[in-house]
Amino acid sequence: MADRTESESRKLLGRLSAAMAESSVGQARLDRIVQLIASSMEAEVCSIYLFRDAETLELCATEGLMPEAVHKTRMRLGEGLVGRAARDRAVVNTANAPAAKGFRYMPETGEERYSSFCGVPIQRLGDALGVLVVQSRAAREFTPDEVYALEVVAMVLAEMTELGAFNGEGGTPGGALSPRHLRPITFRGLSGQEGAAAGSVLLHEPRVVVTNPISDDPDRELVRLSEAIDGLRNHVDVMLATARTVDADEMAVLETYRMFANSKSWLRRMEDDIRSGLSAEAAVEKEQSHARARMGQAADAYLRDRLHDLDDLSNRLLRILTGQGRDTGAALPENPILVARAIGPGELLEYGKGTLKGIVLEEGSVGSHAAVVARAWAIPLVIRAEGVTAEALNGDAILIDGEQGVAHLRPDEAVRRAFDDKIAMLARAQERYASLRDLPACALCGTTVALHMNAGLMADLPSLIGSGAEGVGLFRTELQFLVRSQMPRRGELSALYARVLDSAGGRRVAFRTLDIGSDKVLSYMKPQDEPNPAMGWRAIRIGLDKPGVLRMQVQALIRGARGRPLALMFPFVATPAEFRAARAEFDKAIERERILGHPLPERVEVGAMLETPSLAHASDAFFREVDFISVGGNDLKQFFFAADRENERVRRRYDTLDSSFLGFLSGIVARCEAAGTALSFCGEDAGRPVEAVALAALGFRTLSMRPASIGPVKHLIRRVRLDQARAVIEAAREAGAESVRPAFMAWLARETA
Repeated sequence: MADRTESESRKLLGRLSAAMAESSVGQARLDRIVQLIASSMEAEVCSIYLFRDAETLELCATEGLMPEAVHKTRMRLGEGLVGRAARDRAVVNTANAPAAKGFRYMPETGEERYSSFCGVPIQRLGDALGVLVVQSRAAREFTPDEVYALEVVAMVLAEMTELGAFNGEGGTPGGALSPRHLRPITFRGLSGQEGAAAGSVLLHEPRVVVTNPISDDPDRELVRLSEAIDGLRNHVDVMLATARTVDADEMAVLETYRMFANSKSWLRRMEDDIRSGLSAEAAVEKEQSHARARMGQAADAYLRDRLHDLDDLSNRLLRILTGQGRDTGAALPENPILVARAIGPGELLEYGKGTLKGIVLEEGSVGSHAAVVARAWAIPLVIRAEGVTAEALNGDAILIDGEQGVAHLRPDEAVRRAFDDKIAMLARAQERYASLRDLPACALCGTTVALHMNAGLMADLPSLIGSGAEGVGLFRTELQFLVRSQMPRRGELSALYARVLDSAGGRRVAFRTLDIGSDKVLSYMKPQDEPNPAMGWRAIRIGLDKPGVLRMQVQALIRGARGRPLALMFPFVATPAEFRAARAEFDKAIERERILGHPLPERVEVGAMLETPSLAHASDAFFREVDFISVGGNDLKQFFFAADRENERVRRRYDTLDSSFLGFLSGIVARCEAAGTALSFCGEDAGRPVEAVALAALGFRTLSMRPASIGPVKHLIRRVRLDQARAVIEAAREAGAESVRPAFMAWLARETA
């Protein structure tokens, strides 16, 4: 860090510290602060804009602009240069503000005299509070040193109670609860893990209050940070040493966690912040705020999840430095449901299996470490429940529906009764489904459909028996790659695959080879900046371009079989040539194992996942040479309708029971029947009872789904005739119906009444 940066920022922070120690409060203190910043920066103008609501910024203090504009000038998020800095959470620095993109002239402020503009976001732990602005008449860009000094000052400003009061976050007199913390509210997020639970809120992260953001002794603060970092690393090492008996996937999560704790760049940035004048706590929080800001901007879901790990470590480090532990002394609520903005793997694992009844997060994804742990613990998880941490209080009643991705906070009596009825109904349904567990999914017409489950972790395998699944139609092998900080070894994978087959107890397991790319990126593989990653370098395309990885994995699968039958399939095959190239790698691996004298699988099935429309139009020869076809319904549907399945705006527009889509699927069934090739359907639609019956009616005799869906699907199949279902579909299509759903639902209602 340049000496000039250190001197400017420390000088400015020293003056700011003196101003904060003065007796003035509220507006008077803000006015004093903008005066100090303007004089220290040798700028004619310094202004503070704060959020009045989620979409509106208000000028709350200024030195240099018209005083009468304070608390009157407002703008929308994204409007003008100030709104742009707030929206993008990024610095806007220009020598010619009127010519800059998005400039908005506000005549009541008198700012037309000022050419230079620098706006720095004021944010605390990812929460946007406002924008700090300096302006000058001279046409110049503010230097990197000056911008850095402003960023440091903005971080200190974020800790001021005045900002919370002005942007509406202050509490009511006497510490009473505000009315908004008493009313019922429903949060609609996404499903991270299915299940339903009723309980009480357990807030994961009580706020750590930084009381000393500014320091005049950098050397002492550097020592404090170093000691705290040592304590953090020791704690992570202890976690790993005492977690040797947990699931291998959880161990891999902790190994990644340790990698972040030893990050030299993370430590160096905090040390630079301390040298600029911040205390150790403030330096940690500044880096944490930047990490949270990057979370919201990162297009890469894997990167966002790793930033959650860094956020988790920052929280731990803050508690070490401040002595403010997570344990507030309050008793654990009955049936605790964890509510958090985000949570790293270490802190989640510390709660221990069996403690939590469910989890609600504002952030996260279905591939996050939190989802891995929730799945292993078999508890419901709701993600993307935006705003829940600002509304929830410890002990609040909360109901969560993991299947629908909904959380009801402080539910009223009507919602509670309805939810209780749903839980009771689910319990009765589970009893009914349990009675069908050992019975086949045999329709009234005598047709039997094989129901398999999807899995990806050892923790999923106990559901194989409990759900009544006949096998594993899809075992996702990428999770073991995603949770590690380096490529897993062949021996590790071989041992894992052997345990999977052991747990399956002779039931068929179809292993999908590595399906990475798109939203699943390995931390140890160079990321690819692709405009449309779902249609880019992913799955088998990566495997063929990196044959060493594919070869290593198929060798691990062959050795993991230990002489037992082996079924594997290649994902995202678009052309027969891709399948043949991948099959050739497998055949080479088989031959190599034979030469080495290793036991070969008793029987081998090598299939392809049909997830692109192109493969449905492949030659007859392809359908004869492939051992089996598994239709990957999620991807196939998005490509058929050109609708991104991760985009909520478009993905729900298109129906699986659309006549054209069902006609397309019928063509795939016919081609497989003609070639004598086994066919299955895997995806969300396979686990929806109505859609499952329609798929079975088209001729799919194997469906693979989440374990919890097997009971409902089996229950409905056993109550209908599939030949009649097919007749209803064909009649609706012949009549020109764009969707067969209305006719199909009417028929189901009559048949199951």
